[in-house]
Amino acid sequence: MRSLLIHAALNFRRMQNLGFAFTMIPLVKGSKLDPESASAVMTRHLQMFNTHPYLTAPVIGSVVSMEEASAFGQDAKAVLSVKQGLMGPYAAIGDTFFWGALRPCAGIAAAVAAFQGWIVAPLIFLLVYTPFHAWIRVGGFIEGYRKGKLGIEFIRKLNLPRLGVWIRWMSVGLLAGSCVWLFRPADYAALINVRAIVIHAAALAVILACVLMIRKGISQTYILYIAVVFFLILSMKEYVM
Repeated sequence: MRSLLIHAALNFRRMQNLGFAFTMIPLVKGSKLDPESASAVMTRHLQMFNTHPYLTAPVIGSVVSMEEASAFGQDAKAVLSVKQGLMGPYAAIGDTFFWGALRPCAGIAAAVAAFQGWIVAPLIFLLVYTPFHAWIRVGGFIEGYRKGKLGIEFIRKLNLPRLGVWIRWMSVGLLAGSCVWLFRPADYAALINVRAIVIHAAALAVILACVLMIRKGISQTYILYIAVVFFLILSMKEYVM
């Protein structure tokens, strides 16, 4: 639960260190250490720390397990090495998967629902996005606590980078399918006229351009912003005409 507040005291000097130290308070209180030893543990975890907020729970689980196993300080270097060693890779993995893949996918699903006039569109976003990161937090903490420094196996087995690629492609498919569904003609006989053929060819070209931009490494978020600006300009043109 305390990992949810890891960003509450984010600072430019040591990033998430205050939030991480906050998660260690129950451990220190429950261990009944003398004041000097408790101060040493807390000071140790006030060092610079920064990773993806959803992946802090697995790190916390591993650190708590190692602190207990080392009697709170007998192997402090190993504890800090695991903590510092995990934060960089976890930051890269988490940013790529959650910010770059899962969140755009959930946003597209919610946007399609909103276009359909469904009032539950925000709820759809939460239902798509929330369960996975909650599972990462809970499962990651439990596995980290069970296996200590080997808790990284939990994240490694998930293979989030590969899963993120599949989710990106699913997002493109969802976006393409929703464009066809939402902007389909009321009368399919209209498809035979030249104007309709040009419009559908242009829509297909836009979809293929989006696929090409994703393959070139352009963020889906930027693509969505470009699409929003493009359709705003089109809507203004229709309004003026």
